[in-house]
Amino acid sequence: MSKSGKSHLFYQSRLRRPTLDQARGVYMWDVDGKRYLDGSSGAMVCNIGHSNPNVLEAMRRQMEKSTFGYRLHFETEPAEKLAEKTASLAPEGMEKVFFVSGGSEAVESAIKLARQNAIATGESQRYKVISRYPSYHGCTLGALALTGYAPLAAPFDPMMQPMPKIAAPRAYLDRLDPDDEATGRHYADMLEERILAEGPETVLAFIVEPVGGASTGALVPPAGYMKRIREICTQYGVILIHDEVMSGGGRTGKFFAAEHWDVAPDILVISKGFAAGYAPLGAMVASDRIVENVLNDGGFLHGFTYAGNPLACAAGFAVLEEIEREGMVKNAARIGDELKAGLESLMAKYPVIGDVRGKGLLLAFELVSDPETLKPLPRDLNAYNTLVDIAYDKGLIIYSRRTRGGYEGDHFLVCPPMIATSAHVGEIIETLDASLAEFLETVVDRRLQAG
Repeated sequence: MSKSGKSHLFYQSRLRRPTLDQARGVYMWDVDGKRYLDGSSGAMVCNIGHSNPNVLEAMRRQMEKSTFGYRLHFETEPAEKLAEKTASLAPEGMEKVFFVSGGSEAVESAIKLARQNAIATGESQRYKVISRYPSYHGCTLGALALTGYAPLAAPFDPMMQPMPKIAAPRAYLDRLDPDDEATGRHYADMLEERILAEGPETVLAFIVEPVGGASTGALVPPAGYMKRIREICTQYGVILIHDEVMSGGGRTGKFFAAEHWDVAPDILVISKGFAAGYAPLGAMVASDRIVENVLNDGGFLHGFTYAGNPLACAAGFAVLEEIEREGMVKNAARIGDELKAGLESLMAKYPVIGDVRGKGLLLAFELVSDPETLKPLPRDLNAYNTLVDIAYDKGLIIYSRRTRGGYEGDHFLVCPPMIATSAHVGEIIETLDASLAEFLETVVDRRLQAG
């Protein structure tokens, strides 16, 4: 900010926040000394917490050697080490890694690789990528065409190739039992129906978040869903892409969320917690078969200037080492259970909470006007922003989105770093309790009184 107090930056809106001074562990401080608990890990990014000294030291060592080496001029040790490590964490047979700078780039890379594989194997008529509604897969035009979140996508519809959608498996809204495999099959079979309706010979891929991110608020698929969609994709020769941009990196209690259901994709993408905010980094991981098909057909027609940047890769490798050394994945599962129980206690106290969901430390709660029908709050209450602001003023950062496709409904992601302790959980729940009480008193009750 300039000395005049005027900012020359702009992002989504005119919203202004205090200036950040420093961040350590799960806490952040503004320049006035106020402390905030980072209850959403930024945008579900800072998985290992802020200012980890071992990661910072690894980055310093790399900076003393080189900060950039273009991939057409040099191979770099940090990129090779991180690729080997990433492949070792991925499902068997997924040995090829393509580095990018973020989640949107990773998704864009995945659909381009899938398309070039179709061309290389004589199936150039395949181009349609089926996704879900609601969903979020990125903000580049290619990734946005897959995104089922109307306010973000609708303005750009004329600039994009429309892509088919199926319903996300929101069993809680449809009053179906998520633990019944018949429920999972019900939603998964929508994929087969859409493939047949589109013409199987034209369908290239299906992209899915194993545990939902911003658009569905930590949606966990019903029993049998992930296995069934894998079977359907295999049956029709459709490439299955797992979007693990948010769910990957250990946050759900497994390094990749799909491990909870023991299923493997053909391509997966990861970012956010992959380098945990220490450097812009993401990756696409693909099966050897797909990559060899494309390379044998003349090469992958795609790339980014900062792909495999040695400083970013050194940070990413150090992050993965810290996750393993500190047992953070197990901690995410254990502390996640405590946090979810705390959120469920708030749901019992406040009927305005209609659902609590998620796995590990990828959790969310949804506000409703009626806990029986799950009818959303009136959209003009702007609850998804208002509750965030109330909690922020009390020193707790949470993350919100509109639940029902972007125009109404309100859910809040509560996803602290994987180093969180029971004491941090207590602080989060206590602050949320006070924030909900204020929200109900100052926003909802006044609205009801006004009639």
